Amino acid sequence: MAKKYEGGTIGGTPVTEELIAKAVERAERGYDVEQLRKRGRPKLNPDAEGESTVIPVRMDDELLEALGEKARQGGISRSEAIREAVRAWIHVA
Repeated sequence: MAKKYEGGTIGGTPVTEELIAKAVERAERGYDVEQLRKRGRPKLNPDAEGESTVIPVRMDDELLEALGEKARQGGISRSEAIREAVRAWIHVA
């Protein structure tokens, strides 16, 4: 026997049994995969094969704050600031 779902929202809309039933009906009819919205972040290099590698980096609060401030001043993300710094370091090293 199916459990009754209680609570929760999707984008601020309460999830009801009726909403769930409509979603099930749509899913059972099938989806056109080509029309589904693509998810995830875009590739750093669209011409490159495969995914980009994520490398976790630990920083103390002072360094992280300085990084954030420098990135804001440059109008770029912290990730892009780190990539630029590594590129500069590689060319100097």
